[in-house]
Amino acid sequence: MTVLFATHNNHKYNEIRSIVPSGLTLLDMPAAGIHDDIPETGDTLEENALIKARECFRLTGIVSFADDTGLEVEFLDGEPGVRSARYAGEGKDMNRNIEKLLRKLDGAQNRSARFRTVIALVSGNGEFMFEGIAGGSIIKERRGIHGFGYDPVFLPEGSKLTFAEMPLAEKNLISHRASAFRKLSEFLSSAAFKQ
Repeated sequence: MTVLFATHNNHKYNEIRSIVPSGLTLLDMPAAGIHDDIPETGDTLEENALIKARECFRLTGIVSFADDTGLEVEFLDGEPGVRSARYAGEGKDMNRNIEKLLRKLDGAQNRSARFRTVIALVSGNGEFMFEGIAGGSIIKERRGIHGFGYDPVFLPEGSKLTFAEMPLAEKNLISHRASAFRKLSEFLSSAAFKQ
């Protein structure tokens, strides 16, 4: 089965490609001939994921899924949330996003946070949603060179390593995106799913 992942983000694509089950061919948007970004105009992670998956399915007819991920920080009442990629502005500059986050948490005792990923799957047989969550906390300074986004300042529960200090295989055992994708993979492999 061929499935289209509605992304231009090579980091996300490679993260997911590394856990794709056998028998599933994964395409990203450029491989499917889609070169323009799909505007994320939703107010929630769920809305943004659906917008992207619906548009890719409409353009190609290929079973499509999209994710949207937010970092939700307890002290900041869930910020940056759906605005995670654009927290410091529309340029999606992750260095500036991290700087803004650390500034807003300066002096905060409660640094609890979670990554939440929502995946929307769109096929000729309907629309389906899957969620993955990774709990943890925000540390005071960046550590690690792997991963992307807020990974250098996110310390998952029970770990001494940030996501950016972990090899991808280790991160994929506990990450929010991998958790949501495992649920998606199980569904695609199940008798309940029909293209």
